[in-house]
Amino acid sequence: MPLEMLPPGETAVLLIDHQVGTMSWVGSTDRDVLKANALALAKAAKALDMPLLLTSSMEDRAQGPLADEFEEIAPAEFAARVRRTGVVNAMDDPAFADAVTATQRGILIVAGVTNDVCTVYPTLTALEKGYTVYVVADAGGSTSRIADDVALRLMEQAGAVVTSTNMVLTGLARDWTSPAGQALVPVVGALVPA
Repeated sequence: MPLEMLPPGETAVLLIDHQVGTMSWVGSTDRDVLKANALALAKAAKALDMPLLLTSSMEDRAQGPLADEFEEIAPAEFAARVRRTGVVNAMDDPAFADAVTATQRGILIVAGVTNDVCTVYPTLTALEKGYTVYVVADAGGSTSRIADDVALRLMEQAGAVVTSTNMVLTGLARDWTSPAGQALVPVVGALVPA
């Protein structure tokens, strides 16, 4: 599937398990960059009034709480996050699957803290259910680069569009002079290294 401009009115953002403890398990990429990219996706969802679904797994264990910044960016979505009790594939959790269905959006932007666990399984399930899925590779990572490469390749072969945060943001903006473009300028600008 080719990379195309993303229509905000048909798109939802799913952010999976960007938890304090789970982020420490990522070894394939810079964790601060990963986190900044995930937060940028949340900011974009809010700026464009797109559905934003947050989920976590076993917050009271080693995975730890969801990153605090999500509460600042999206307080209602943070409070309504689906707190899974251990199921690996977020789409196997009925509350999360129902929340995805309730968005009534056919295009999903998906980023999980670990591409080889948190992202791959719900992406494959969403594809099987007929969703168009954009996997934001740099808003997640894996324990190793090999694990990351294998997971991204598998999702792409299954039909997902593997992309980056900046490509998603610019695809949503379409035109910097449009209302969506203007709303996203500060989000994109914050990602530019100083």
